[in-house]
Amino acid sequence: MNDEKEMRDITFSVEGMSCAACAQQVEKTLAGAEGIAEASVNINNEKGTVQYDPDIINYGTLEELVEQSGYSIKKEKQELPINGMTCASCAQAVEKNLAGLEGVLEVNVNLATEKASIEYLPNVVSERSFISAVKEAGYEVDLGSQEEGENEKTREEIEMKKSRRKLIYAFVFTIPVFILMFGSIFGLTLPIEQNIQGLIEAALAFPVVFILGYKTHKGAINSIRHGGANMDVLITMGTFAAYGYGLSAFIFDVDRFFGLAAGIMAFHLLGRFLETKAKGRASQAIKKLLELEADTARLIVDGEEMEVPVEKVNVDDVMMIKPGEKIPTDGEVIEGRSAVDESMATGESMPVEKEDGDEVIGGTINKQGALKVKATRVGEDTFLSQVIKMVEEAQGSKVPIQAFADKVTSYFVPTVIGLAALTFILWLVVGGTAAATTAVFASIAVLVIACPCALGLATPTALMVGTGKGAENGVLIRDGEAVQTMKDITAIVLDKTGTITKGEPEVTDVVPAANYDENEVLRIAASAEQSSEHPLGAAILQGAEKRGLELLDIENFSAVVGRGVKTDSEEGKILVGNQKLMRENDIDIEHLEDEVVSLEEEGKTAMLVALEGEAAGIIAVADTLKEDSENAIAAFKNMGLTTVMITGDNERTARAIADKVGIERVLAEVMPDEKSSEIKKLQSQGENVAMVGDGINDAPALKQANVGIAIGTGTDIAIESSDLTLVRGELSAVVSGLKLSKYTFSTIKQNLFWAFIYNTVAIPVAALGLLNPIIAAGAMTVSSISVILNSTRLKNKDLSLDEEDYAKVTPGKAEEAA
Repeated sequence: MNDEKEMRDITFSVEGMSCAACAQQVEKTLAGAEGIAEASVNINNEKGTVQYDPDIINYGTLEELVEQSGYSIKKEKQELPINGMTCASCAQAVEKNLAGLEGVLEVNVNLATEKASIEYLPNVVSERSFISAVKEAGYEVDLGSQEEGENEKTREEIEMKKSRRKLIYAFVFTIPVFILMFGSIFGLTLPIEQNIQGLIEAALAFPVVFILGYKTHKGAINSIRHGGANMDVLITMGTFAAYGYGLSAFIFDVDRFFGLAAGIMAFHLLGRFLETKAKGRASQAIKKLLELEADTARLIVDGEEMEVPVEKVNVDDVMMIKPGEKIPTDGEVIEGRSAVDESMATGESMPVEKEDGDEVIGGTINKQGALKVKATRVGEDTFLSQVIKMVEEAQGSKVPIQAFADKVTSYFVPTVIGLAALTFILWLVVGGTAAATTAVFASIAVLVIACPCALGLATPTALMVGTGKGAENGVLIRDGEAVQTMKDITAIVLDKTGTITKGEPEVTDVVPAANYDENEVLRIAASAEQSSEHPLGAAILQGAEKRGLELLDIENFSAVVGRGVKTDSEEGKILVGNQKLMRENDIDIEHLEDEVVSLEEEGKTAMLVALEGEAAGIIAVADTLKEDSENAIAAFKNMGLTTVMITGDNERTARAIADKVGIERVLAEVMPDEKSSEIKKLQSQGENVAMVGDGINDAPALKQANVGIAIGTGTDIAIESSDLTLVRGELSAVVSGLKLSKYTFSTIKQNLFWAFIYNTVAIPVAALGLLNPIIAAGAMTVSSISVILNSTRLKNKDLSLDEEDYAKVTPGKAEEAA
């Protein structure tokens, strides 16, 4: 007997290695892990090969081991459009087949978008395998829609036309059957034998049930063939039972149900058509984003303007954008001045002034003057392309609550078939004279009314509309899970620089000594700082430029580390710096010391200025607050969130800023690499933490937090490190993100509630024989459409920060909230 375990081999790409030592480090970590028999890593092709025990090692473990070495396994993502899915069970069947492939890390199949999002190892599995897996599940990958230049809107319109045509034909044949079937009730009878009338009804119902309903029956057969049972199975069983019972009327004395069979299929096709239409409305966000892209660009080549398709624009090409035109790609203004409408990216309605050196976003609209723009990002690298990709990924992701709905759905259809069978048997036993007719009637009604379409659409449609609404308002959701996680947030940690403050030092105070005025002090200091590279020096220079001051000529400039700067000028020796610099050069500053302390207590950096051995005054520089920081933080408190500020600044400066905006808890003198540890501490105290930072220096902390929120402006976005990315650089955008999460998750819960209630109430009514199967088919359609329409209500929600959000809390309530 052979007790040896079956080992497997896998080859994967490793990212980030730069030398043989890197490869050795990864190889050592892998080889030392339990469950790995052999490991080799090749620096030349940047690939690792491992022989492993699948009972001990999985892809997740391999990924963790490589990351422990300081590197990462190369992964790729792909979206596949899938044809033929009609309900949640279909999506589950596709998902199960794809997830079973070697090398697939994660799969999400979205019924609403009709797409599969797959994360996989490119060296292990390929697109061909995905297509085969989808086919095995009984569905088709729509490769045509992936071709470059394929218009999603056109494809959707073709599907809509097909659906509408099938619907019209269905009712053209069904209505005469209804008239024949129910005519006798109203005294309308044909002067022909009953069997002849039955043949006419059967002939009219046949194309509706078997030809127009072919796709439904094919879906049912595929589902059963793969050991599942989807919505198509229920419709097929219902229509076949009704049609078969109608055929039995030629032999036995029972009612003809041909009209019922045709009616169920006709209403089913009506439901498919209305759902397609409603889903089209729900998915408008992506269409709107695609429409924002410019079709052409006007390039300047050898001094001449030349119009080209936007795909032909390369990095560093210079474009001319006239008033009223879209900016074709992301770029930098190199000539001209104008106001640009950036509402599509930020949600802000007011145009933004642009001049030389400013960045512009592709798809935004130039409102006034002509601009010459140098392209900096083109194609898939543009901001708009990244947004479209992010929204598509979010729409294809899952919210944890959906796992519950998926589990229910997997058991739902088999349970319904069992209930229909039980209904049929019980009615045969207790149904009296019309037992057979009532049994068929009631069991068909149970099959039709119970279709779990609404359950399958409840979560993805809400997520689809919510992510689209967010994108329109500059709130980009990277992963649907964040929508649910956000509702449980108890603490919000705010990075100071660039989040609460502007991140750009400004001159806030100029305090002249005797014999000097403000302009003279600023002019002397700015003259000395002309050659400085320090941010504080740049702020002083900018302050002098704003006042239009003419600077002195200088020479012999030197920077004194930890002290300031000194230089010679035509008016004498200039010193700009702290108290140490002044004392070392015997400058009397005793009369200015109290003012220095006072300014520093306000969180400002106070620099002393001296000319030719005499103190001229003080210049205070500070990173000023963003206009909406105070109101946004008040809104966090009103939401009951513990608000914490984290910064590398000293305690006194940090506390001064915190006091201004109403933050009670401050974590000061925290280095960037220590921020994630502080997040861990808060989490260990039972807090669910949202971290708000600039997404670059704060990446580890954003990853550690329960929800990472990257706040940036325009193209300065670190999408990969956050769950939510806020295009606008204000804290009010965080409030918008919190609101969006609340509204979206609330809509998901409403959808699931009504979907469950509908089936809970409807099935017993149908089983009691109180529901006509045709009405059941109509009601089933209405339930699905109501879920989609409820999701579209998200479009009307207001995400802006208003007075109601930041109504100032009382001191007692502030302490409680903090």
